[in-house]
Amino acid sequence: MVQKKYLVVVPGIILAFVLYTLSQGFNNIIGIEFFGYEKSPISTAMIAILIGIFFGNAFQVRESFQKGLDFTKEYILKFGIICLGIQLKPFEFLEFGKIAIPLIIVCIISVLIVIKLLIKRLKIPTRMAYLISIGSTVCGTTAIMATAPVIKANKSEISYAIANITLFGILSMLIYPYFANIYFDGQPLLIGLFLGTSIHETSQVAAAGLIYDQQFNSPETLNIATVTKLIRNTFLVIMIPLFAFLYNRGQSKEKNYSIIRIFPYFVLGFVGMIILRNFGDQFFINVSNTNWENTIEIIKSSSKVFLTMAMAAIGLSTNLKDIKSMGYKPFVVGFVAMITVGLVSVIAMQSFIRLFL
Repeated sequence: MVQKKYLVVVPGIILAFVLYTLSQGFNNIIGIEFFGYEKSPISTAMIAILIGIFFGNAFQVRESFQKGLDFTKEYILKFGIICLGIQLKPFEFLEFGKIAIPLIIVCIISVLIVIKLLIKRLKIPTRMAYLISIGSTVCGTTAIMATAPVIKANKSEISYAIANITLFGILSMLIYPYFANIYFDGQPLLIGLFLGTSIHETSQVAAAGLIYDQQFNSPETLNIATVTKLIRNTFLVIMIPLFAFLYNRGQSKEKNYSIIRIFPYFVLGFVGMIILRNFGDQFFINVSNTNWENTIEIIKSSSKVFLTMAMAAIGLSTNLKDIKSMGYKPFVVGFVAMITVGLVSVIAMQSFIRLFL
């Protein structure tokens, strides 16, 4: 009986994995074969959710797949987020941290204030506003998908927020490398910090850094942008519990409300993975052994697979009619958030450069 209970999720998980594989294939064709890049600058996760939305609306998803898709969206997603922690190498970000961390904090606070003012004027639903806020300030779709369960967002709200962040993230990815090269006069440190703090998703930051590297021959910019973005990603540990507390405090009618009951404990797994990386790197630092490096790469790759599967599952469960009924206002918020984080990044960076350099 128990075995049957677990087997019922298998078809949906397999379907999500098939869409991941299909997305990866499309990504390679478009980014490598069509555009000619060595590594595709397009997010596989973005393609996965778009393919999922297409198939989910063009065809009726059978009931036999639904439990597996729900399992993928909830549990495989969280496991993918936990695995993300392995990317943070010990002390790697200290070189840029004295500039990046305060810059990131200023950007997050500024965008949250602007969005807070906008949602009052535009009367956007609270959960939608929270998803767009954390997606714009921390790490795009990953932050949205990690926050959604703790504020009880429905699949239409998740898909709308992801579509919002994806659209403006792609615009930033394509425009900012060229803007930054002109504005910062080709300085790798400043350009890398700008790309890492102003573009939503990790994959989009990496793509923007790659575009800049291939256009202006600056691998250093790619490295700085990536490290800055990974530092920014660690703010998930603070922002998700904060959003969970704020949302559930406002929604709960119980007097004995406690953050302990709604705390997203998978975030502890994310922190644990960072600690594991730190200990592992220290232990193997003087050992000629590639097993640890191979383990890191396997966990990194697994994280991308799990997260992309979750996005495909969300796409398959998305009804475009429900999204259409939400109107244009959330996209206004997304656009303003993109402009705000870019402007604040430029202005704040100039101030911090004078202080720290």
